[in-house]
Amino acid sequence: MGSIPRKPVIGVLCCNELVDRPVQVVASRFVAPLTTLSDATVLLVPALAGITDATQMAGILDGLLLTGSRSHVAPARYGSDAVAGPLDEQRDEVALALAGRMIEVGKPVFGICRGMQEINVLFGGTLAMDRGGSHHRANDGADDRADPDDAYEALFAHRHDVELTHGGRLAGATGARQLSVNSVHHQGVDRLGHGLSVEAVATGDGLVEAIWAQPCGADVLAVQWHPEWNAERCAGSRAFFAMVGASLRGVAH
Repeated sequence: MGSIPRKPVIGVLCCNELVDRPVQVVASRFVAPLTTLSDATVLLVPALAGITDATQMAGILDGLLLTGSRSHVAPARYGSDAVAGPLDEQRDEVALALAGRMIEVGKPVFGICRGMQEINVLFGGTLAMDRGGSHHRANDGADDRADPDDAYEALFAHRHDVELTHGGRLAGATGARQLSVNSVHHQGVDRLGHGLSVEAVATGDGLVEAIWAQPCGADVLAVQWHPEWNAERCAGSRAFFAMVGASLRGVAH
């Protein structure tokens, strides 16, 4: 009887939250499509600075996903004195150290929402606040995206369009020039990080909505929106997670 092929192992970074005690948290919706659509094994990575060893963890993982979060990247990480909250500075520390090490050893790194912002900062870029509350307005002037403080079920009901970069990875994977997506954030890319390519921008205001790079032979791919929400029902989301699976296996796409 032949052995079962080993699935690639992808780390999913947790967040620090306080219920009645400190806990490590990751929304289940980030995990499910990595198993069903990327065909990977998921390993949750604690966001505990001083405990999570980036070098050791990078040796275990085949790839890394930096998830969305209710917290913001601390402005000090990109040289700003702006006020932003809530913060999770232990996550900042682990995300930047681990993602940096993964990239150095030629392993793929992916980002969603906060994760894309972390990647932009890792590459020397900056972020701007209030990019969520004022952008993506519909023709009638109403805000067509959700606020992170909305009820959970309402967060992803609001959608807007993004234009995919001609010849980009996402355009090639989806076969589309435009996608309807959801965005739930208050931080966004201000100055793009060195070596990152723009994969998508929001129609209307041109906010960067997806980025890509391949600095050490492996993909670095991130999106500002939430492809994990109802992923199996959305062609664009299925394409994103198929790209994740291909990158984990070193398959060109």
